[in-house]
Amino acid sequence: MQNKPKSEFLSVMTSRGYLADCTDIEALDEALLDGPVTAYIGYDATAASLHVGHLLNIMMLRWFQKTGNRPITLMGGGTTKVGDPSFRSDERPLLGPEQIQSNIDGMQRVFARYLDYGADGAVMLNNAEWLDGLNYLDFLRDIGRHFSVNRMLAFESVKSRLDREQSLSFLEFNYMILQAYDFLELYRRHDCRLQMGGSDQWGNIINGIDLTRRVLDREIFGLTSPLLTTSDGRKMGKSQGGAVWLSADMLSPYEFWQFWRNTTDADVGRFLKLYTELPLAECERLSALQGSEINAAKIILANEVTGLLHGPEAAEAAEATARAVFEQGGVGEDLPTLTISAEELADGISLTQLFVRAGLAKSGKDAKRLIAEGGARLNDAPASEGTMISAADLAEPIKLTAGRKRHALVTLG
Repeated sequence: MQNKPKSEFLSVMTSRGYLADCTDIEALDEALLDGPVTAYIGYDATAASLHVGHLLNIMMLRWFQKTGNRPITLMGGGTTKVGDPSFRSDERPLLGPEQIQSNIDGMQRVFARYLDYGADGAVMLNNAEWLDGLNYLDFLRDIGRHFSVNRMLAFESVKSRLDREQSLSFLEFNYMILQAYDFLELYRRHDCRLQMGGSDQWGNIINGIDLTRRVLDREIFGLTSPLLTTSDGRKMGKSQGGAVWLSADMLSPYEFWQFWRNTTDADVGRFLKLYTELPLAECERLSALQGSEINAAKIILANEVTGLLHGPEAAEAAEATARAVFEQGGVGEDLPTLTISAEELADGISLTQLFVRAGLAKSGKDAKRLIAEGGARLNDAPASEGTMISAADLAEPIKLTAGRKRHALVTLG
């Protein structure tokens, strides 16, 4: 928009870098000024936890609530049974109802860290509530007639799949219709006037807006965030060990903290604005630090992000562990830990196997290469490939190190 937004929410979105596109930003700005608006973001239950790739949009929902509006987290209990084909090269594996519900339960625990679900607060819904009971013929007649196959084929998320001559099943092709129907139902049931999501969801969001206009003749809005990559071109949320999960059961608070501490210098300012609630002036000040001083900004970033998810105490413990490991050469109590039984150590266990089991190497071959290149250390001393570890060696915990920043403890259980 040419003028600065008047509403507090859109001011935050534009000034902190959350906004990629909006269907009608001036009209949305006015709607936000007129009173509380309800908005939603949908999350299919394809894993037991959300990951860092979801965190940008979770922060958008948090700011939406902090600025006086009502967020809905829509769990895809219904759409997960179909699978979103957007920008994928193959079909998602189909999950059963029990696994879907288990995944939703895990995701709910993450959302509760960021949103207030108390009276008149955020709402968590499941689209299985209206999708599971649909009558197929009625749905085709009442909803399907509003969709042009020609237009659906033109959406980039579908077109890119077809251009590569990769199969797109009829099941997946229905996904965008179901997501559009979600928006219609949320407007009917909860006066939800805004759908937000990543920019890869633009086509699906537009479908919902068009469907609601055709069926109910109502104006609703769509707003997307940019798809983030790090300054070195990697997809945001990926680390050497895989996805950076938001559940402490799947990734320890220390490892989560360390992910943010390892942010490249060029990304610090942008990440402070997007993933913390520090004032903009402070974000700018920290991002302007040079040389070794930028490390102080990275620690603040790690503490702020970890504190929001796992609590301030977990952030403080992670920083203390990092200080013990990196500055004092000690063994931090909060490091990821591998416990080995005495039975497994009867004949000893190779150091290469320990690196694999501790998650510091993907395979024995990877561990051997790491050792051969001098990137592996045992209790801060260079590791040797032929080293065998016995129960006696584990009278005290031992520390394994891969590279400069990845560590794990091995203990006797």
